[in-house]
Amino acid sequence: MAFDRRTFLGTTAATGAAVALAGATSTPAAAQQQEVKGPGPRTYAFTVMGTTDLHGNVFNWDYFTDKEFDDKAHNDVGLAKISTLVNQVRAEKGRRNTLLIDAGDTIQGTQLSYYYAKVDPITARRGPVHPMAQAMNAIGYDAAALGNHEFNYGIPVLRKFEEQCDFPLLGANALDAKTLRPAFPPYSMHRLRTPCGRDVKVAVLGLTNPGIAIWDKANVQGRMTFPGLEEQAAKYVPKLRSMGADVVIVSAHSGSSGTSSYGDQLPHIENAAGLVAEQVAGIDAILVGHAHTEIPEYRVKNKATGKDVVLSEPLKWGQRLTLFDFELVWERGRWSVAKVAAKVLNSNAVAEDPKITRLLSDEHRKVVAYVNQVIGTSTQAMSSAEGPVKDVAIIDLINHVQAETVKAALAGTEWAALPVLSQASCFSRTAAIPAGQVTIRDAAGLYPFENTMEARLLTGAQLKDYLEYSARYFVRTAPGDAVDPAKLTNAESIPDYNYDAVYGLAYDIDIAQPAGSRITGLTFQGKAVDPAAQFVFAVNNYRASGGGNFPHVPQARQLWSNSDEIRNTIIQWVKAKGTIDPAQFASVDWRLTRAGVPVF
Repeated sequence: MAFDRRTFLGTTAATGAAVALAGATSTPAAAQQQEVKGPGPRTYAFTVMGTTDLHGNVFNWDYFTDKEFDDKAHNDVGLAKISTLVNQVRAEKGRRNTLLIDAGDTIQGTQLSYYYAKVDPITARRGPVHPMAQAMNAIGYDAAALGNHEFNYGIPVLRKFEEQCDFPLLGANALDAKTLRPAFPPYSMHRLRTPCGRDVKVAVLGLTNPGIAIWDKANVQGRMTFPGLEEQAAKYVPKLRSMGADVVIVSAHSGSSGTSSYGDQLPHIENAAGLVAEQVAGIDAILVGHAHTEIPEYRVKNKATGKDVVLSEPLKWGQRLTLFDFELVWERGRWSVAKVAAKVLNSNAVAEDPKITRLLSDEHRKVVAYVNQVIGTSTQAMSSAEGPVKDVAIIDLINHVQAETVKAALAGTEWAALPVLSQASCFSRTAAIPAGQVTIRDAAGLYPFENTMEARLLTGAQLKDYLEYSARYFVRTAPGDAVDPAKLTNAESIPDYNYDAVYGLAYDIDIAQPAGSRITGLTFQGKAVDPAAQFVFAVNNYRASGGGNFPHVPQARQLWSNSDEIRNTIIQWVKAKGTIDPAQFASVDWRLTRAGVPVF
């Protein structure tokens, strides 16, 4: 039975806690007991399995390439694979000795999840049940934390998804903006039956990312607020212990590094899971999410107790399943944690669970048919493979569509005469537009994120700063040194999506120079850019809200904004034009140099 949010919000905090406890304890797992017998104290072992950043992946399928998913490491993805691993663990441990939780970012990321948010939305009257809810219900999840991407499609879609889940969506630091009371259940409590002593009470505390307040400002402003993870953990962990929790697990949609990718834009630390472990006493383990990294086991010593807190982050999209193995001992009339260890299982080692593939085969076929609709043609093939190091036509296409859209939107306004520039990143190095027929999946593959578009007012000097900041992405390489394109990018671990090319300007990036002093020959229409000149900047809402911590844009005057995804704007543009002809928009306006000599 799903958690009743209305009941929870209609009670006091104490009563709400009782509701959570009652709802969770009504469904204990049923299988063999896992008692370790011997002459010493009685012990009990159980396992908590965890996933995170599933991002709409049910099948081992890439909807953008229309074939089975594969990468250089031959990882597999999807809940159908995870289900097989979960079944194996439950068979080994005994189902009643296991729990299954998730750390968020569930309903965004694939064309499958997009389809049921936008094309055949779950919010429609008599709408479908979200495939992720169907799969997670069938697998038997016990709880899931909210991720920041849960809010991408708006609160109504999230609330409908929550209603369709047979398990609670947890968010102790997702509060109603007016009452400052929990907008979602903060925690769930689970009983595990043991052959000795009383049942083991396992509390799962859910924490989400405070960046939601910025990244999805349009959806949450005035409705929800997101305080820091440490603050809310310090509030709830003692409460859970006082309620009789023998074990406290945190499911946190927050990385472990203690850093933020967005500078001063974030009011609280983005990747705070390690700090929570260090600063909040009473936590036994933390399932980590958000960072898209693999951490089989990471131990953090709590400052107050001196005890280790075990952290684990399974790799994104269902590529890994974390196992927290707990050993408890019964002494002095209570259970206490004697040992915790963590590891991850690789989903590429198993086949998809036919139960899940059968359950959602119709949904999968519908989405495959949708993404393969032909929407136009292209006069030539275009690829993003060299996009991180060269000005390529396929990135120019994104920028051209954005600039053209903003120009049309500002026609007839006081800003209509200003030149329009645009930013875009190489979001995927495998994106491609074929020569000949172009499908929805081809166009959508250029922009895998649900970003929307804005127009901001910037000066020439601000744009120079913006470009300098973006150019940090390149590894400093002296003149004469060998150049390996594969090793030239991602300096300081900057991801591809945080390197922007600006369309409408011409400039060189001198990678022999230190970061901050790389942009040379900056011109507009053949003339040096006037630092005081004004430009309209077509920019995605992620940048506009501080994503990547690029300078000036978040504070710049907003001239226009749009609620439609940029991906959809590209699709509609191709439909309207009928033909993509790079000769009409593509040109080489930026290049990498060393001491004035082009790198390529």
